[in-house]
Amino acid sequence: MPSSPNISFVLHDVARLLRKRFEQRSRASGLTRAQWQVLAYLSLHEGIHQNKLADLIEITPITLARLLDKMEASGFIERRPNPTDRRAWLLYLTPQAHPLIEIMRSNGQKTRDEAFVGLSADAQLHLLQTLSLIKSNLLTACAQPAVDREKIHG
Repeated sequence: MPSSPNISFVLHDVARLLRKRFEQRSRASGLTRAQWQVLAYLSLHEGIHQNKLADLIEITPITLARLLDKMEASGFIERRPNPTDRRAWLLYLTPQAHPLIEIMRSNGQKTRDEAFVGLSADAQLHLLQTLSLIKSNLLTACAQPAVDREKIHG
C-alpha cells in the first residue's frame, strides 16, 4: 500500500503556494514579500519597537533594519524616537502606506477565496480551528527542551 502524504509536507506546500499566489497578485505593487509582511505586521502593531518586529517576523534585526531603510526611503514607514529609550526607534505607517494595506488585504482575500473553493464555511472554520490547535500545541512544545525518548530508552 503506498504511503499517504505526510501532513507536514502538505502544510508546507499549502503555505508555499498561498505565498506564491499572493505574490503573483501583488507583483504590480513593486513591493517584496518581506515588505508586504512588514506592512501587515505594522498595520496591527503600529508603534512597535524595531527589535520586537524582527522577532514577530522571525528575521534578524540587521536584516529588518535594511528592509526598513528601503521602506522609509520609499515613504511607506517612519521611525520615531522612543520617548522612554532614546537608543530605540518605534515604527509607524505613513499615510502613503494605507492604500497598500487595502490592496494587500484584498489580494489576501482573493487568494484565500481561490484556495478554499469547494470548502463550505463550516469546513473552513473547522480547518482554522484545527490548525490553531496544532499551532498552540507546537508553541507549547517549542517552549520545552526537545527530548529524544528513543536515545534515552534505546
